[in-house]
Amino acid sequence: MAKLHLFLAVLSLCSILSCPGAYSATFTLVNQCGYTVWPGLLSGAGTPPLPTTGFALQPGESNSVPVPPSWSGRLWGRTLCSTDATGRFTCVTGDCGSGTTECSGAGGVPPVTLAEFTLNGAGGMDFYDVSLVDGYNLPMLLAPRGGTGGNCTVTGCAAQINGGCPSELRVNRDGGGGEVVACKSACLALGDPRFCCSGAYATPAMCKPTSFSEYFKSSCPRAYSYAYDDGTSTFTCASADYVVTFCPTPTSSQKQGQLSASVSLVTNGSGKPSQFHALLAAVVAVGLWFI
Repeated sequence: MAKLHLFLAVLSLCSILSCPGAYSATFTLVNQCGYTVWPGLLSGAGTPPLPTTGFALQPGESNSVPVPPSWSGRLWGRTLCSTDATGRFTCVTGDCGSGTTECSGAGGVPPVTLAEFTLNGAGGMDFYDVSLVDGYNLPMLLAPRGGTGGNCTVTGCAAQINGGCPSELRVNRDGGGGEVVACKSACLALGDPRFCCSGAYATPAMCKPTSFSEYFKSSCPRAYSYAYDDGTSTFTCASADYVVTFCPTPTSSQKQGQLSASVSLVTNGSGKPSQFHALLAAVVAVGLWFI
């Protein structure tokens, strides 16, 4: 009987803490914005679901999500969210249409900055990127932690680019001439096959960078700027965990796609920085030199 109780206790602990073999990685999402961000998470077709598909992150907070083996999918940040008198939850940017903080299998409505993953893919490698192909709504940094193999490169878009967004691509908070809260892709804004890499432009040979995609690329050299921007925008690692930081904190102006930065410690909910968060600060600070 004692052995049975011990087995049940261990089984229960595994369900809470994720025993080895149950998950292949951990995503730690960190909010360094001066406002609340509501991350959304979407699993790819045929991929095991995550334990959550959306939640709130207050400024300075972090949250870790265990990820199943061979998972593929995407995550993003929703902003300017609220709940109306009927209890329906909506966001000005990145809304997934579920009416709740959980996205429940729905993706974010563009324009939105995306982190994309395929874990344990070809050759056992993780493939990851930050994409602006669907536009941009907030800065995001993606940093592998503890990985082996591949290049394990920090990537993302640390720049605040809404303010300089071309007028044709701007999304204003009030729908008029107010605050710019997101920047559309040219495909979304204009629908031209040249910008969408569709129709006669549906091959790498025919679909080339445009002045609009170059705006995103010049601001964020390692992020996807259009559909065939693979060569400079997809990265690999193996056996890594990943830290996704919203609004990594720059302290100086951008020059030639590089930022120098200092990153304040975020807390683990107790109000005190943990060893992990001290490591995170170092990872992000180093990573921003290369974005």
